[in-house]
Amino acid sequence: QVHLAELGGGLVQAGGSLRLSCAASINIFEFNDMGWYRQAPGKERELVASINVGGVTKYGESVKGRFTISRDGAKKTVYLQMNSLNPDDTGVYLCYGRILSRHTWGQGTQVTVSS
Repeated sequence: QVHLAELGGGLVQAGGSLRLSCAASINIFEFNDMGWYRQAPGKERELVASINVGGVTKYGESVKGRFTISRDGAKKTVYLQMNSLNPDDTGVYLCYGRILSRHTWGQGTQVTVSS
């Protein structure tokens, strides 16, 4: 069974940075793509960033230029570097990995940005 474990959430002031990590129980190149969604109260779940098996990245419009997704195959881990955080970035960040139509989700990590 595939598992994803996230680390790195927390409380940060506006303008600060955080790095999230998502460690997989399998070779991350078995996933078609991996990334993060976030869920904020009263808002729809939105894609933050993704990286596919070929290394192509995608970002949500609101995080472009501030967030960077990367990976380390040897550590079976995907990272999300978040810079210039603002209160609108507050939410639960959920790591996912997709193999064909099947998504595996991490437990989620809370990110809170204070103004």
